[in-house]
Amino acid sequence: MGERLTDDIATCGCGNNNCSNNKQNMYEEYHHNDGHHGHDHNHQEFTKRDIIEFFLALGLFISGLVLKVDEPIKVGLFVAAYIIAGRNIVIEAVKGIFSGKFLDENFLMTIASITAFIIGEHPEGTAVILFYRVGELFEGMAVNKSKNSIEELLNIKPDIAHVKVGDTFKDVAPEKVNVDDIIMVKPGEKIPIDGEVVEGVSAIDTSVITGESLPREAVAGTEVYSGSINLSGAITVRVTKAFSDSTVAKILKLVKEANQQKANTEKFITKFAKYYTPIVVGIAVLVALIPPLVIGEALSTWVGRAAIFLVVSCPCALVISIPLGYFGGIGGASRYGILVKGGNYLEAMRHMKCVVFDKTGTITKGIFKVTDVYVTSEEVDRNELIKIAAHMEHFSNHPIAVSIVKEYGQTIDENLIKDISEIAGKGLKATYNNALVAVGNKKLMEQEGIRVKPMETSVGTKVYVARDNQLLGVILIADTLKKDSIEAIKALKQYGVEDVIMLTGDHEDVAKEIAGKVGITKYYSELLPHEKVTRLEEVMQKAGKKDTVVFVGDGINDAPVLARADVGIAMGAVGSDAAIEAADVVLMSDELSSIVNAIKISRNTNKIVWQNIIFALGTKVIIMILATFGFANMWMAIFADVGVAIIAILNAIRALKLKG
Repeated sequence: MGERLTDDIATCGCGNNNCSNNKQNMYEEYHHNDGHHGHDHNHQEFTKRDIIEFFLALGLFISGLVLKVDEPIKVGLFVAAYIIAGRNIVIEAVKGIFSGKFLDENFLMTIASITAFIIGEHPEGTAVILFYRVGELFEGMAVNKSKNSIEELLNIKPDIAHVKVGDTFKDVAPEKVNVDDIIMVKPGEKIPIDGEVVEGVSAIDTSVITGESLPREAVAGTEVYSGSINLSGAITVRVTKAFSDSTVAKILKLVKEANQQKANTEKFITKFAKYYTPIVVGIAVLVALIPPLVIGEALSTWVGRAAIFLVVSCPCALVISIPLGYFGGIGGASRYGILVKGGNYLEAMRHMKCVVFDKTGTITKGIFKVTDVYVTSEEVDRNELIKIAAHMEHFSNHPIAVSIVKEYGQTIDENLIKDISEIAGKGLKATYNNALVAVGNKKLMEQEGIRVKPMETSVGTKVYVARDNQLLGVILIADTLKKDSIEAIKALKQYGVEDVIMLTGDHEDVAKEIAGKVGITKYYSELLPHEKVTRLEEVMQKAGKKDTVVFVGDGINDAPVLARADVGIAMGAVGSDAAIEAADVVLMSDELSSIVNAIKISRNTNKIVWQNIIFALGTKVIIMILATFGFANMWMAIFADVGVAIIAILNAIRALKLKG
C-alpha cells in the first residue's frame, strides 16, 4: 500500500517531500505486525530539524529586510535563507527532471522562486520558499492529528495475557493463547482475547469497541470482547477464539485496510491534478513569452507575472486536504464504533436513499425464546417433542436452534444423532434414535411430503418437528425488537432515506408484525439467501443512478447480499465472520442508530471536501487571472498557494468530529 500511495502523490503533481514522508509513515506504520510505531521517532526528528532550519532561514530573511546594509549583503542574506530553507526542494526538482517526473510542486516552487531572483525580486523569491515550508509544517501537523485518531483505536491491542498454568498464571503474548485456555484479567487491564467469563463480577468499558459510553456488567457466562477494559473486579475468562479471530484483531485489520479504497472525489482530484499541472506550466510559459514577442512588452515584466502564475497554480491544497478529509472522516467514525472500509463507502453513504434490512439480529435482538409448544401426535408429549428438537438443533448456532436447546436445558446425547444434514433456508434432517427426523419450517415439511394444517397461533416463528414423515408438533419461538430500532428507522426517514425495506426468511405473519412495529411498509418474507439477493437487485434497478442502496445484516446467509449492495453494513458485535468480511461498513455497537451517525459523518466529510475544492480552485483561478493582467504580486501568490493550502488542511481536520 505504501508504494501505491507514493505513486498517487507523484501523479497528483504534488512532490511535497514532507507530505510524502508524513503520509508514507502514516500508512506504513499500520503494517507493523508487532504493533510498535516504527516511524514515529524518525518523523519527530525530521520535524524538529525542519523547525530549526525554518527559524534560522526566517532570521536571515528578516535580517535582510530590516538591516540597513549594502545591497550585496542583503542579497547574500536572502540567498543564504533560500539555501537553508529550500535546498531539498531544489534537489528534488532536479531529480524529477532526470526521472521524467518534473511537473510537480518542487519544480513549480523552484522555477518560480529562481525566476523571482533573476528579475531582482529577492525578498519575494525567498518568501516563496519560506512560506512553502510553513505549509509543509502545518501539513505534517494536520496529518499527525488525523493519524492520531486512528492510533487511538490501534492502541486497543493488549500487550499480554495472564494464562492459567496449573495453579499459577503465566504472562504470554495474546497471539500464543489457545482456545479454551483460562486467563485472568485484572482491574484496569485490557481484555486480551474474546471469551466467556468463568468467575468474578466486574464492569467492562467497551467504548473503544462499540462506542457505548456506559460500562457493561460482566458475570459468569457473559461474553467479553478483546480490547475492552476491565474496570473493577478481577475476572477469569475462558478463551473462545484465537487472537487472530478475536474482535480486536478484526478491528485492526479493518482499520489498516480502510484507506485502500479511494473515494470517487479523491480519484477525480488525482486525475485532475495530473493534467492540471502541465497545463498551467504551459500557460505560464505562454504568459512569459507571447506578450514580449507579439506586442514588444518588457520580458522581465511578463516573466515576473509568469512566476506569480506558477506559485499560484500549485495544487497542494487539493491533493493533500481531500484525502486527509476522508481519512479524518474514517477516523471520526471509528470513535463512534463505526468502521468504514474505505473513503468510497464514506462518500457513497451521503446519497443513501434506500436502506434494506435483514430482520433477525438486525432489527430484532436475535434472542429467541420458546413461547408455545403444540403437540399434534399422541406418540409424544411436550417434553419429548422439545427433546427431539433440541438434539437436532444442538449442531446449529442459529439463534432459533440455541433457544430450543436452552428450553430443553439438559445434556445432549450426540450418540442419538446420525447422518445430520442441513437444507439451506429450510431446516435439518437426520436419523434420531433410529428414526428419520425433520426439524424446520413449513417449506421443509412440504418438501418431505408432510401435511401441515393451518394453525391459529400467536405471532412467532414456527418450528415443525416430524418423525418418519409424520408431524409430531410445532414449537413457537418469538424474538424481540432492539431498543433503538423504531427510533433509528424514524430518524433515517428524517435524514432523507426514502425507502426502508425488510427482507427475511421468517414467516409472513412474523415479518408483518415486526415491520408494523418499526414503521416499515414494504417487506418480503420467507426468502432463501439467493432470493434476498434477487430482491435487492430489483430494488437497486429501481433506484436512481446516484442513489445509494444500503443493506444491513448480520448472519452468514446475509454475506451475499452485503457484498451485492452499493454499501453493505454488518452488525459487528454479534455478526458472523462472513458478514463482517463481506460488508463495507461494520457497526461495532449493533445499534441501528449508528447508521444515522454514519450518514451524518458521511455528509459532513463530503461537505468539507467540496468546501476545500471550491475554495482552493476559486481562489487560485481569481489570482491567476489577476496575475496575468498585472494586478497580483508575489505576496498574493504566496497566499493563494500556501495560505489556501493551510486553510484547506485545517478545514479537513474538522472531519474528525461528528456534526448533527
